[in-house]
Amino acid sequence: MRLYLLTATLFFFKATTSIAQSNATVSGHVTDATTHDPLPYATVVLNTETAGRMVSGTLTDETGRFTFEGIEKGNYRIEISFIGYVTNSLPLLVGEKNYIFDLGKIRLEPESTQLDEVVIEAKRAVVASGLDKKSFDLEDIIAQGGSSVLDAMKALPGISIDQEGKVELRGSDKVAILIDGKQSSLTGFGNQKGLANIPAANIERIEIINNPSAKYDASGMAGIINIVYKKENRTGWNGDIGLRLAMGQFSKRKSDLTTDLGSYSLNPKVIPSVNLNYRSSRVHAFLQGEALRQKRLPNNEFNTRLYDDGRLIASQVPENRKQTQFIIKGGMDWALNEHNTLSISGIFDRERHIDTAQVAYVDLLADQRNRYWHWREEEITGYMNYRAEYRHAFDGPGHELKFSAQYTRGWEDEEYRLNDSSAVRQSFDTTHLIAIEHTTTFLADYVKPLRSGRLEGGAKVQIRRIPVTYTIGQGSQSVIYPGLGDWSRWGEDIYAGYLNYVWEKKRFDVEAGLRLEKTDVFYNLSPENIYYNQNDAYDYFKLYPNIRLSFKINDRNSLSAFFNRRVDRPGEPELRIFAKYDDPELLKVGNPYLRPQFTRTLELAYKNVWESGSAFFSVYRRDIESPFTRVYDIDKTDNNYDIVNRIYQNVGSASNTGVELLFSQNLAAFWKFNGSFNWYVNAIDAYTGTLLFPTVRPFSIPQSEDNTWNLKLNTLLTLPRKTQLQASFIYEAPKNIPQGRQFARSSLDVGIKKSIFKDKGELTISATDLLNRYGLKQEVSNDGFEVVYENFYETQIVTVGMNYKF
Repeated sequence: MRLYLLTATLFFFKATTSIAQSNATVSGHVTDATTHDPLPYATVVLNTETAGRMVSGTLTDETGRFTFEGIEKGNYRIEISFIGYVTNSLPLLVGEKNYIFDLGKIRLEPESTQLDEVVIEAKRAVVASGLDKKSFDLEDIIAQGGSSVLDAMKALPGISIDQEGKVELRGSDKVAILIDGKQSSLTGFGNQKGLANIPAANIERIEIINNPSAKYDASGMAGIINIVYKKENRTGWNGDIGLRLAMGQFSKRKSDLTTDLGSYSLNPKVIPSVNLNYRSSRVHAFLQGEALRQKRLPNNEFNTRLYDDGRLIASQVPENRKQTQFIIKGGMDWALNEHNTLSISGIFDRERHIDTAQVAYVDLLADQRNRYWHWREEEITGYMNYRAEYRHAFDGPGHELKFSAQYTRGWEDEEYRLNDSSAVRQSFDTTHLIAIEHTTTFLADYVKPLRSGRLEGGAKVQIRRIPVTYTIGQGSQSVIYPGLGDWSRWGEDIYAGYLNYVWEKKRFDVEAGLRLEKTDVFYNLSPENIYYNQNDAYDYFKLYPNIRLSFKINDRNSLSAFFNRRVDRPGEPELRIFAKYDDPELLKVGNPYLRPQFTRTLELAYKNVWESGSAFFSVYRRDIESPFTRVYDIDKTDNNYDIVNRIYQNVGSASNTGVELLFSQNLAAFWKFNGSFNWYVNAIDAYTGTLLFPTVRPFSIPQSEDNTWNLKLNTLLTLPRKTQLQASFIYEAPKNIPQGRQFARSSLDVGIKKSIFKDKGELTISATDLLNRYGLKQEVSNDGFEVVYENFYETQIVTVGMNYKF
C-alpha cells in the first residue's frame, strides 16, 4: 500500500458505527412490611436525583407490582408512598450492563422505619464499539450496503474475507453466523455458507460478539456474528418494496489465459425485494421476499506452479456463473394472553446456478498450452426451515421461559460435465453428487432478572444427518479417482446445557457461565472405498466456561477482562471424500478422519467515551489446539499429470496475540469519522503428519511466526437536501499462512444515499473496490513444488437501489 493513499484516506473517510440504544426497564413489588400483603394502588414516582424533577410516575396494580420502561442512563430517586405508611425513597442508578431489573419486594413500614438504600444498575445502550458486543447499523453502511451481506461485513472491524468467501474475524474463519440470534439454514449450522447470496437491503444491523457467554453455542472460536433482519413496529398493515440494479467486474486485474470464453466481465444483476407486515395488539405477522438474478464471477483462480525439476506451469480457473435465487421468510407472533405467546416462522431458500469454465494449462518455459480442461456445472441448492416457539412471561418484566423446536431440510444437487483435451487423452467424464440435510433442534431458555443482575439457564438438543450419494461416469483414462464408493453418511448429535449469571454493582460487574456439551459424531463410508479402511465414530464431553470482569473507573472510562473456551467442529463439507474437479491439477478434497479444534481466549479491554466520540482498545490472546486447515501436497501416483492435492488436515497448534483499536469522532455536526486497527502475531507451530489420500504419505508444516495488521477508515458527510455521502478504505497487510504467505490487499468503496418521496423512499448508489485491489494472492510451498495462488474474483460492483415504504 502506498503511503499517500493511506494518508489521503485518513482525511476523507468515516464509517458509521451505530449506537444501538436499549433503555432500561425497572420493576418492583410493594408490600406491607408487617403482614407481607401486597399494596395495590401505591404511588411510585421517579425523580432525577440532583434536580428532583419528576421523570415518570405510576400506581401499583392489584398485586402491588409496578414497572417503569424507557429509563435513560443516569441517577434517579424512586419515591413510594401509600396512605397510612411511611414514604420510602430509594436511589436508582441506571448503569452500563443490564437493561431489565427486578427490585423484588419493597416493603413499606406502617411506622417510622427507614429502609436500607437499594442501588440498581441498568444498561441503557449497547455501544457499537462496546466491550462485550459491537453493533453496526446497515442503514449507515452506505458504501457496501447496496450489495450482499458479505460485502457489507468486510467494512466492519476485525473482519476480512478469505479465498473461499468465508468471513474471518481476527484472522480466523471459525465464526458462528446467526440470524436474529438463532442458527439458520440461510447461514449454515456451524459452517458458514450463503453470505454472498443474502442481499443487505433487508438487514437492520450486524452484531459482533468476540467473547460470547455460555447461553450461545460453543462453536465458533473467533466469536459470533449475528445478522438482525429489519422489523416493523408500526400497527396495521405496512411494508416496503425495493429494487437494486448492479453491474460487476468492470476491469480485469490480470489478463485471462487464452481461451474462447475467458472470464466474465460487466456482469448484470437484478435484485427485487418486498416486505409486508401486520401488527395489532395481539398479532404480528410478516412476510419478506428477495430474488436475485445475476451473472457473477465468484472465483477466478490463477495458479503458477514451479516444480523442483524446473517445470513452470500456469493455469486459470474462471468460475463463470449464471445464477437465480429466491428467499422467502415469514412468520407470526400470537399473544395468546398477557403471559403467553406463540411464534411460528419459516424460511424457504432456493438457488440454481450454472458455472462454466475453460481452463488452459500453459507450459511457460515452452510457451505452449499442453492441456485444455472444459467443464460445466449445474447446481441446485436449497433449504426449508420451520420453527415454532412458545414463550411464557412471568409477572416481572424480563422474567420468561421459552421453548422452541426447529426442523431444517436442505438439499444439494451438483452435476459436473468434464471435458479433457491433452496429449494424454481426449475424453469426457461426469460426476453427480446429491446431499440431503436433516437438522432437528430443541431448545429451552430461562431468564430471571435479579435485584443486581440476572440469571440465565437452558438446554439444547441438536440432531443432524447428511446422507450423500455420488455417481461418476468415467471416460477413457479418466482423471476421477477410482474406488471412492458411491455414498457416505454423516451424523452429529449435540446435547447441551448452560447456566449464566450476571452480577452488577456501582463500580464492578461480573458475568460467569458454564456450558456443558456432549457430542456424538459418525461418518460411514461405502465398503468400496479403498482409501479409508474403516468408518469413523467418536464422542466427547467438554465444559466451556466464560468469565467477564468489569470495573467502571468513572462515567467515561471502564475496564473489562474476558476468558472463554470454545470449539470448532468440522462439518460434512470438510469431511467429504468426493473431490472437486474444477481444477484437476489443484484438487480440493475433504478428510473423513478430521477432528474438532479447541480454543482458549483471554482478552483485556478498555473503553473511553467523550462528548463527541469514543475509543476502545483491547489486547487478546487465542490458543488453538489441533486446528484444521487445507494442506498442499503432491500426488505422485499419476504419471501423466502434475496433481497437487488440497486436503483438510489437523495440524498441531497455533496462536494469535494481538491488539484492536476502534475509534469514532464527530468532526463537525455534518461530518463523522470512524476507524479500526487490528494488529496481531500469527504463530503456527511446526507439525508432521500423515495423509491417507490418495496414498499414505507424510506431510509437514514448518514453524512460522509473523505479525500482520489491518486498517479500516470510514467517513460520513451529511449534505443538504437529506443526502449522505460515505467512503471507506480497507487495507489488509501481508500475513503468514500454513505452508506459505498471503500478500497485502485493499479496497476503496464509496456510496451516496438520498431520502425521496417525502421520506417514504430512499435512493442509494454504491461502488465497491473502485481500484480493483481486493483480490487474493498467496504463495505456498512444500516438498517438490511452489505455488503462486491468485484469486481475482468479482469485487468491483456498482449498485443503484431504491426502496419505498408504504
